[in-house]
Formats: sequence, C-alpha cells, structure tokens
Amino acid sequence: MSVGTNKPHEIVERALELSRADGCVVIADEESTANLRWAGNALTTNGVTRGRTLTVVATVDGQQGTASGVVSRSAVTADELEPLVRAAEAAARGAGPAEDAQPLVTGGPASPDFTDAPAETSSAVFADFAPALGEAFARARAGGRELYGFANHEMTSTYVGTSTGLRLRHDQPNGTLELNAKSPDRTRSAWAGHATRDFKDVDPAALDAELAVRLGWAERRVELPAGRYETLLPPTAVADLLIYQYWSASGRDAVEGRTVFSKPGGGTRVGERLGTLPLTLRSDPYEPGLESAPFVVAHSSGGDQSVFDNGLPVTATDWIRAGELHRLTTTRHGAGLAGLPVAPAIGNLILDGGDPGRSLDDMVASTERGLLLTCLWYIREVDPATLLLTGLTRDGVYLVEHGEVVGEVNNFRFNESPVGLLGRAAEAGRTEKTLPREWGDWFTRAAMPALRVPDFNMSSVSQGV
Repeated sequence: MSVGTNKPHEIVERALELSRADGCVVIADEESTANLRWAGNALTTNGVTRGRTLTVVATVDGQQGTASGVVSRSAVTADELEPLVRAAEAAARGAGPAEDAQPLVTGGPASPDFTDAPAETSSAVFADFAPALGEAFARARAGGRELYGFANHEMTSTYVGTSTGLRLRHDQPNGTLELNAKSPDRTRSAWAGHATRDFKDVDPAALDAELAVRLGWAERRVELPAGRYETLLPPTAVADLLIYQYWSASGRDAVEGRTVFSKPGGGTRVGERLGTLPLTLRSDPYEPGLESAPFVVAHSSGGDQSVFDNGLPVTATDWIRAGELHRLTTTRHGAGLAGLPVAPAIGNLILDGGDPGRSLDDMVASTERGLLLTCLWYIREVDPATLLLTGLTRDGVYLVEHGEVVGEVNNFRFNESPVGLLGRAAEAGRTEKTLPREWGDWFTRAAMPALRVPDFNMSSVSQGV
C-alpha cells in the first residue's frame, strides 16, 4: 500500500509511531494547484497538479544539549516512510546541540478536522473567471490591445503532529492573477495583479479597463532625469517594500546590532517613533480575506523561525503601532536572547491608519507635479544597517501635472529604505488588498494603502520596460 492511498493524518501518526528519538515533529503538506496561461488574447495552457511533502524533525537529548535533525521528501511511499524517520534521527545524532533548542510545544485540543481528507483545488475554481477572461480578450482585441498573463490557484492542507501530543491542521488557499496589456508594437506595456482566495472576487473586465487607460497614458512619452521626485506608490509597491522590511525585522538580529532596528549603543529601537503618520503595520492570522495559519509551521530553523516552535499559537500582532515600533519577530529562543516578547512571524501583512476615504485616483487629483508608479521589481538589499534597497520600476511610470496624468516617463533605478519611506511619507490612502509583484511567489496575503512620498530617490535612469 502506497502513502498516496493513505490519509495524511495516518501518515503523520505512523511516522510518530516509528520514531525512536526523544522528540519528534511530523509535517505533512498536501498540495494541489490549478493554473491558466494566456498570450495574445488567447489561452495557451492549463493544468492541475497534486503532491505531498513530508517533513520529519527528530530531536535527541545529549549531555551537551538537544540536537535536531530535519529531513523533507516528496512523494514518499510506505516503504520509504521508516527510512525517512531514521534519516532524521541520524541527522540529529550527527549534529551538535541546536542553538535554538526548546521543549517541544504541548497542550491545546486537536484541530477538529485533523482526520479529514485534505482540501483540494481543481479547474472548477476558474468556472466563472475563465468566461469573463474570454470576454476581456474580445474587448482587448477590439481595442487594439494584447493581453498576456496567468492565473494560479493553490490549496495546501498542512497537518502537524508531535510526540508531545499536538495534532493541528490548516488549509491555505492562495490565488494570484497577473495581467499584462501590450500595444501591438510592444512599445507600451501595463501590468495589474490581484491576490485572491477563490477567484470569486476577480474582475478581468475591470482590470483590462484599467490597463487600457494606462496604455492610453503611455501614448505620450516624456524623458526625465534621475533625481528626487514627489512619488505616489500604489499598494503593490508599498507591499513589496514593507514585506522586505518585515523579513528583516528579526529581534535577535536587532539586538546583535546588525539591522536598521538596532539601537546605537545596544538594544533595539522598539518604542521609537518611525514616522509622523499614525500608521500601523500588523499581522493577524484571522484577518478576513487574508487568513493564514494560526500556529507556527517551521520546516527548518533559521532567521526568525525554529522547528522547536512548531504548533506554537500565533495571534494578532502590531509590528508598528500608530507610527511607533512595537514588536520585532522572535522565536522562543530568540525572544529569550533579545529580552523581547515572543512574536513569531505570521503569514500576512497589513498597513492601515491612512485616510479610508482617499483612493489612489484621489491622490493623483491632488498632485501638482509628481510621479505615479505601477510596480517595482528586482529589489535587492544594499545596506542592512539602514535597510537601503535598490530596484527598478516597471510597466509604467507616469507623470502627473495639475492633478492629471499627462504621459509616461522612462523607468528608473531607485535607492530607498522602507523604514525611511515610512518616516517621510506625507500621505496614506485607504488600505486595499494587493498582490506584491516582486514577492508574489512567496508572500501574497497583503493589504496596503497608496503612499505619497515627497522626495523618492530615483537614483538613475533605467532602460527597462
């Protein structure tokens, strides 16, 4: 009998039974995906995939401390299950004491659906979206536009079982749509993206209409030099910058003096005001429409996660509260070292506190002269001490004069710190769910406002599109 014919919870239980280690954590991830791709106003490919990944964490208590061994494998058969467990145990015995060692998490009732079959996606998720996309193709063709892009939907059911009695389960749907509109001569391009749980809230017609407007703006071209410009950052660009900041907000690294959140002379900047706007950056596993796992799922240790924390509950956390740094991410081990509260990373990110009545269009209308961005890409870190990032603009930078978009300008390379941007932002609009373009393969559950930055640093002109 193959593992593929067994329920995931049975695999978890069997692996725990096989374990001879002092402690054991087993994570079964059941994954299914459905996707559509299109080019030149026509569907090109579609497909559905399914798979399973099994991760075994073995812990061994020795005289010098507790060691851990982690082994992950895909498509494990029944005959391969015991060798997988033994491999994790061998890795633990061959390793030195784990720096992040903590007692495995205990307590709490089992998830009520722990023994249920995994949730799955299929092409049915596109039942309403696909016909609407076909209608958008027809309108784009009639309007002299070509649409390119893809839609992807994933469903991951994660089962976590431990030798200390935890039996937890979380189902995570995750959908993304990326749509590019191009002029027939390929000289003009515009992009729009959307994150979704089920594709029921995606409107291809509205996205195509938005892209048509942007292609119209691009009919007039204006060349501008590098420099500092008043700039409107749309929610997707804000998300890309703040997700990188979130990934860089380790409490332990800050205490060790290695990040922008380190306090000169020692300690962290927790409690320090970062900006004048009363913005709150937060995460909440139960945020409507952005729900994520309400407990830690760590397939490996490193940075701000620890395999010893698997199953640890996570709750709503303010990282920045009304403009003041409130929390940094910590494991249990890292929190002890840093003298900070335990605050595991959570799978979504929300920035609010802006004007809920102000849309990006409203912000454009009140701009005397400035730039309107579409999105950012190829973001890289330059200096961790200031969190200085560099990257490129893409698929449309537009010049705004007297409240109206008057043309498209050349692309730029930028050099900016998201912490610095929060400190200098002059205005924030309403918070909207958004798809971060640069990090969309790793982090999609975000809600951000547009930001007005009076002096965004466009460090050089880029020839990118």
